[in-house]
Formats: sequence, C-alpha cells, structure tokens
Amino acid sequence: MAFARRYRSDALLSEAKKILAAGLIALNAGACSLTLGVAGIQDDEPEVTGSVTPQAAPSLSPDLDEEDWRRAKAALALALDPQGPGTIVSWDNPASAMKGSFAAAGAPFVKNDEICRAFSASLGSSSITTLQGTACRPSGGEWALKEVQPAKLSAKG
Repeated sequence: MAFARRYRSDALLSEAKKILAAGLIALNAGACSLTLGVAGIQDDEPEVTGSVTPQAAPSLSPDLDEEDWRRAKAALALALDPQGPGTIVSWDNPASAMKGSFAAAGAPFVKNDEICRAFSASLGSSSITTLQGTACRPSGGEWALKEVQPAKLSAKG
C-alpha cells in the first residue's frame, strides 16, 4: 500500500509541475504582448532633445572650392606635423588661381586627447588674406580646423 500512495503522490506532483510550467509559459508569452497606456504619464509639452546646435567647423574662407581645400589641407598637414621642421608650406590651384601658405606658430600641445598646434596662414587669389588659428588631430587622424580668425597686426614702434 505504501508503494501505491507513493506512486500516486509522485504522479500528482509531476502533474502539478506540468500545470505550473504551462501556466508560467502562458504568463510569460502573454506579457510579451501586454500594452500599457502611458498617455497620462506624458507631459503637456514634448521634451526637446538635441537642443544644442552643433557649431559648424571653422573655414579658412568661403572662397575656397573643394579642390582648393584639398590642396590647402595637405599643406596644413605638412606645416603642422609635430615631427616636421616647422617651415612654411605653400599650395596653389592653377584651375581657380587660389593659393596660400601655412606655418606652425608654436609647439604642438595636447587638448581633449588631441594633438593641437597654432598656425598662421595666408590665402587668396588677387588679394591675400592673413589668418591665424588652431588645428587639432586625434592620434593618427587628420588635422581639423578648431579656430580661425583674421591675423592680428603687430604694432611696430
């Protein structure tokens, strides 16, 4: 008789486990398609994200076309190379008559995990504009203009 009770108890326990497992699976599957209304949670005013407008990268001049900038950028990279001699590097584009030059205006320095260097530049076609600025590059990356402004004239006395 003990065997029969034990067998029936094991069978009931096994059946209960199966029913419990099926119920848990049904609950889990049902929760995947459960939707809740959140209209009451939302504010009256929609939250604005990305409200800080990114600043456009500085430009040497709006007069430079794509080929001018490609040539100027190559000269800038040579002039600002931390391993370079720090000489003036010139560029020109015969197709547009634009030309210019760059020279490093100080030693390289690190800012925001980038190598940066101040520079002076001249560019133009018929009239020459003199500029000063700073360019930076991540380790192994390309130089990018960070600041460009008209060069300050030094007072001679």
